[in-house]
Amino acid sequence: MPDVLGTVIRIATAPIRLFGRSRRFRWTVGAVVVVAGSFYAALWALDRVMTPSTPPALVNLPPLPTLQPVTRSSFVIAPVAISINAIRESMDAAAPRQLLGKNDNPVSALLSAADIGITVERGPLAVAGQPDDLAISTALNGSLKVTGQIATQAGNLVGSLAGLIDSAVGSGGKGGNTSTKNDNPITGFLSGVLGNKDSSADKSGGGNNSGIGKTVGDLTTKVLDQRIDVKGQVTVHSRPGITADWRLQPNLTAKLQLGDSALQLAGLNINMTQEAKPMIDGMVNEQVASLEKWLRNSPVIEQAAREQWAKMCRAIPLGGGDTGLPQLWLELRPVRAAAAQPRIDPQNVTLTVGVLAETRITSAETKPNCPFPAKLELTAPMDDGRLQVGLPIDVPFTEIDKLLAAQLKGHRYPEDNSAPADVEVRHVHIGAAGDKLLIALDVKVREKKSWFGFGASATVQIWGKPVLDAQNQILRLTNLSVDVDSAAAFGLLSAAAKAAIPYVQQALAEHAVIDLKPFALDARKKIGAALAEFQQNSGGAHVDAAVTDVRLAGIAFDSHTLRVVAEADGNAKVAVSQLPAM
Repeated sequence: MPDVLGTVIRIATAPIRLFGRSRRFRWTVGAVVVVAGSFYAALWALDRVMTPSTPPALVNLPPLPTLQPVTRSSFVIAPVAISINAIRESMDAAAPRQLLGKNDNPVSALLSAADIGITVERGPLAVAGQPDDLAISTALNGSLKVTGQIATQAGNLVGSLAGLIDSAVGSGGKGGNTSTKNDNPITGFLSGVLGNKDSSADKSGGGNNSGIGKTVGDLTTKVLDQRIDVKGQVTVHSRPGITADWRLQPNLTAKLQLGDSALQLAGLNINMTQEAKPMIDGMVNEQVASLEKWLRNSPVIEQAAREQWAKMCRAIPLGGGDTGLPQLWLELRPVRAAAAQPRIDPQNVTLTVGVLAETRITSAETKPNCPFPAKLELTAPMDDGRLQVGLPIDVPFTEIDKLLAAQLKGHRYPEDNSAPADVEVRHVHIGAAGDKLLIALDVKVREKKSWFGFGASATVQIWGKPVLDAQNQILRLTNLSVDVDSAAAFGLLSAAAKAAIPYVQQALAEHAVIDLKPFALDARKKIGAALAEFQQNSGGAHVDAAVTDVRLAGIAFDSHTLRVVAEADGNAKVAVSQLPAM
């Protein structure tokens, strides 16, 4: 056993002993090392140094018509719900709580020489809404003050009438009329004028008719100082509308109801409701007319619209920063405004307003010019609470190159090493011709059968028809066809390269997709951030607006740019809980 082990050791160390004893052997080993090192150094230089570091050049492609600047129509339809409580609070704060008036033309001739003044105080306002009608009502508590004297003309007239009555009654007595009931028409007329339905003339016969004249005659010299309470309710109905010049049409009508109030003068009842009603009617109508005039001329709707219009007229940044996407800007330019007539329900008065805007994507920030429309378009009822923003996003192919390079550069195909050669993608370049896209790949092919791993570079041209997968938000290439430009560049590796290229084609079919989700997500985020500025509470108005979805609607391209048309959908509504002071 020791002899066998020694023999193995001696044989294994023989080259070392030979290297030390034989000069020729040493030179031979050195030459082999130098040649092998030089060969591998040359391969490394060809692979690392001489491989092009720039993207591969595309074949000469016929230029496509340049994409024209395009704008998309966008719109916002927002219901502006003004709460009934806000209307009540605003009107209650503005309406006077006390009204003073004086009647210069009394209804009753008996009071034509008297001064009649009235003080009316209102209670809290109540507002009720129902379809096509807004009712504002309040209780009225008034005090009617009568001062002065009974008119002299009335006293003279009554005195004359009383004389006629006395004569008529006297003649009736001479005729032997013993009836206890006075059927004299003049007496009945006078009693009705005075409101003395229970007078003694009706009860005891003609002998007391002279008492009526005496009673009225006494009143003509009597000084009056009477106060009578008046109670009632006033209701104002409104059927509001909106006009094309951004003004409110209130369409107010008032209705007054008063309870019965009577003044007693020496046993005579005078209906004072008839005296109070014209005065209170006049005061109420004056206030209603003043309110209607203010509402018709108030620019509050236009001012609020102008403020929101200015906020919409802007450029919204997209991409850039740490998103890895190109810096773009969404220009939003409102151009038209429309509104439907207000709707009324028990909780709100709702005005639906719609704005049509033009949107486009630009590579630099812009300051759009958005003149406010002088006229508001009046339309039929619209679908409330919707917004849609059209986004024609233009992306240069140089940015698409980066997206594809991130997916393909540095990868080797086939990935399972099943081919006699593998193909490594070094650079990616994309262009367009006709209805297809051309992807140029700078690849390195290495054969794997020999120890040396010979390799060569070439440009692989891959044609594909772009198809938008809207559901997955990606752009796929279909109908792929592959050609190897300058096949001679592979030299003796041509056969091995051809065997490996189909794997590249298969890999591209699976992986060479342009992921558009980052564009959609960034658009949703940036538009949402812009809408957040509208959501700030301002003057009692709260805007609730949000983007709920971003859809890809189509694509287009020219020789240098890929255009992706996206549509952002969302909802919008406005709640008003406080109105400006009247």
